[in-house]
Amino acid sequence: MVFEAVGLSAAEERMYRLLVGVVEADSVAMAAMLEVTASEAQNVLDSLHAKGLVSRRVNGESVRFTVTAPDIGLGPLLLSGQEALERARGAVAHLADEYRSSVRRRDATQLVEVVTGAPAIRQQLRNLQLGTREESLWFCRSGHVAMPSEDNNEEFEMLARGVRYQVIYEQALLEEPGMITNVAAGIRQGEQARATPHLPVRMVIADRQLALCPLVRGGDGPGEPTAALVRDSNLLAALIALFESYWTNSSPLKVTEAAGALPAIEHAAPERTSEAVRHDDLYLLSLLVAGVSDKAIATQLGISQRTVQRRISDMMQRVGAETRMQLAWQAARHGWV
Repeated sequence: MVFEAVGLSAAEERMYRLLVGVVEADSVAMAAMLEVTASEAQNVLDSLHAKGLVSRRVNGESVRFTVTAPDIGLGPLLLSGQEALERARGAVAHLADEYRSSVRRRDATQLVEVVTGAPAIRQQLRNLQLGTREESLWFCRSGHVAMPSEDNNEEFEMLARGVRYQVIYEQALLEEPGMITNVAAGIRQGEQARATPHLPVRMVIADRQLALCPLVRGGDGPGEPTAALVRDSNLLAALIALFESYWTNSSPLKVTEAAGALPAIEHAAPERTSEAVRHDDLYLLSLLVAGVSDKAIATQLGISQRTVQRRISDMMQRVGAETRMQLAWQAARHGWV
């Protein structure tokens, strides 16, 4: 009914509309028009009188009711209804704010989960990889927290399933004994690898929907290592952007038949490369460009540090470079690495 908003029942509205048409009537006449009993009509008229919509006039034993003009009678009710509506709107707005605040608090606890202890972090790393469907992004720094790179057998399983691995290795990690061989094994299975001098944090991101990165390294203090499991959020978007920035600015790694992992610019080398730099020197040169020290190169290649320095000097002489920086520039310019 139209006037339900101002507090009139259906019977009251019917009665009021009829009274507007006749202006004045008693309960008997109204009962006849509404087809209800006289007592029922009297109750409705009394209710309308209480709301100021009709006035009562007593003439002896006869009681007649006169309708109040709609703009006068209904106006205050409409105003009261509007005020109640505004209060209701304010209450709804307050509840909405409280709801959004509750959702934010709930989401904050769900979007970032703290994982404590090396065994728990190691299990999360494995679960994260086994649940990946398309893409796994990695920051690999030296000094593992929960799982050494050589123990990451899940990577080979997921590569075999077609999951794409993009891994950035910190220079210091590549200098660790046996690491080049380990990296080469991954690359041969399809891993896309790059090297950079320094990484800000260890990290793995699965399908751009879930990330795991250590918070506190227990090995440097009395506490256990802790990591943050970050779900889809602005924080995760920032971690993805961080990875993409480092990926763009890192040196690509590849594998040749002659040796292990080779940092290289991803375009074809000139056909006459061998005239300046022999094929067996490309591996050494690529490690040099990646920033690996002479001592680490010697260890990886199984030769003396003096031999490394002599071969670098020979390359510098063949390309006409006076410094190692010039040698690296020539290597990049000619596409040797």
